[in-house]
Amino acid sequence: MRIAVVGATGNIGSRTVTALDRDGHDVVRVSRALGVDLQTGDGLDQALTGVEAVVDVANGPTTDRAATVAYFNATTQNLLAAEHRAGVRHHVLLSIVGVDRVEGNAHYAGKREQERLVAAGPVPWTIVRATQFHDFAAMVASWAEQDGIAAIAPLLVQPIAPDDVADVLAEVAASAPQQGRVDIAGPEPQDLVDMARRTNEAQGRTVKLVPTWATLFGLEMAGNVLLPDETARIAPTTFDEWLAYQR
Repeated sequence: MRIAVVGATGNIGSRTVTALDRDGHDVVRVSRALGVDLQTGDGLDQALTGVEAVVDVANGPTTDRAATVAYFNATTQNLLAAEHRAGVRHHVLLSIVGVDRVEGNAHYAGKREQERLVAAGPVPWTIVRATQFHDFAAMVASWAEQDGIAAIAPLLVQPIAPDDVADVLAEVAASAPQQGRVDIAGPEPQDLVDMARRTNEAQGRTVKLVPTWATLFGLEMAGNVLLPDETARIAPTTFDEWLAYQR
């Protein structure tokens, strides 16, 4: 099956390409670095020639709400229109568990706009909502780190291994469109501050972590807001198992 991965050079995109290759699919890698611009649409028609399914894992700006929503609006409309012209039969979008429970976060607002367009669009679809990835905590701490000190929100999350996300995306892309959403999560809840501390220790980094809600992630994300419900598909890899490979 000929499947395109949009955002193919990123963290999840590159893993999804690997998973699809492993499963014997003909994979088309799509990204700006490879000459395809989602914002202008340049290169999309050529990239999607003969493609049967598209997996969209592309990222966008995350701090300014208006810019983020505008970016996802433009890129998603361009992508869906090109898919329709090419006769693509399945659009798979990677989104976030709890995206409709968090109003103030710019990235979540952009992903809601993306979901809205996909669900109303001309291409049969499946939306895969994932919880935060295992490497999310240390990445968030690195954004705020200054002079060996990093502020980080004490989020309660149920993190999932990036490779497990890629495996599910590859499986869903090769299956029939569900015209609905699939939630996926890791096996157990974790505290984001503790995850960042343990990841930094495993990687030999010394960072003083300061738990605070005065970050990109405010109090509206406290409690169980980011956790999956009982219908979520639970991936196998624990945070401890993933952490063992970071040493």
